[in-house]
Amino acid sequence: MTFTITVEPSGRTYTATENETLLAAAIRQGIGLPYGCKDGACGSCKCRKLSGSVTHGPHQSKALSADEEAAGLILTCCATAHSDVVIESRQVTEAGAFPVKKLPVRVLQLERAAPDVMIVRLQLPANDTFQYHAGQYVEFLLRDGARRAYSMAIAPHVKTDVPMLELHIRHMPGGKFTDHVFGAMKEKEILRIEGPYGSFYLREGSDKPIILLASGTGFAPIKAIVQHLQHKGITRPLWLYWGGRRPQDLYQDAWIRETAASLPHLTYVPVVSDALPEDHWTGRTGFVHQAVLADHPDLSGFEVYACGAPVVVESARRDYAAAGLPAEAFYADAFTSEADKMQS
Repeated sequence: MTFTITVEPSGRTYTATENETLLAAAIRQGIGLPYGCKDGACGSCKCRKLSGSVTHGPHQSKALSADEEAAGLILTCCATAHSDVVIESRQVTEAGAFPVKKLPVRVLQLERAAPDVMIVRLQLPANDTFQYHAGQYVEFLLRDGARRAYSMAIAPHVKTDVPMLELHIRHMPGGKFTDHVFGAMKEKEILRIEGPYGSFYLREGSDKPIILLASGTGFAPIKAIVQHLQHKGITRPLWLYWGGRRPQDLYQDAWIRETAASLPHLTYVPVVSDALPEDHWTGRTGFVHQAVLADHPDLSGFEVYACGAPVVVESARRDYAAAGLPAEAFYADAFTSEADKMQS
């Protein structure tokens, strides 16, 4: 059976079967609903159900609590329809979103950027145009059917010798995929990816100042967004806050400093939470999301793009709202690991 899903306030409609989630159906038909993990772990796809009946599959309470569900909120990534449904979602994109594709890629280069961070550059097929927004991600399709998601760390306009993507991958000891990346993976290896996915990309119809907030390898999509801003000549005031436990976690610090030197409207603020004496760190310390508040106690006139560990993103969402940031001005991509997704 097929049901009609209506998205307000845009009025756009699409169809969903009783066996697919509202989000999967939207992606299939090029409807740009907001989302992140697609696994009921991050809450990025949360929206309000105005009418109709849905059933939720497994999800974490931190993504959607029982009280929120009782109040009419749903997660489109794990909600299936049992009738026609009307939802309220603020981030529906224009028609013609980039198509999701499956394609083979070849490992072009492996660069150890930090003890636990590998920069992986993937060569795209020369005869296949892969389109995406700076900030979106792809999923690796593993042989056992598992998937692993990583954001592109290069804007689509950046010219390279061969068509390629750049990913920043942190080693999760015991992780099925990252153990391979940091162990047996070799240049020229063939992998399969699918994408682009995600609703984390710059909204250009605004002149508000922007705060980019990254923790760890959450810097990857932030880097792509900076490249996009530079390419488009967008000169809105811009602050980039990047947090790590130790200075080595800010593995492309030199790149940002060089870029900021050519962009007078970009202010870069590195923040380290657990520096050791041998690090000789003299910069900002503490939690990176709190450094933003120390500099900007009133966020009512800003837009924030946050990417990184779920605890950082959720702390920022909560504390920035208290500092006046409108909910619709907070865009986020929480990096959920397999361990995060398995939590109850």
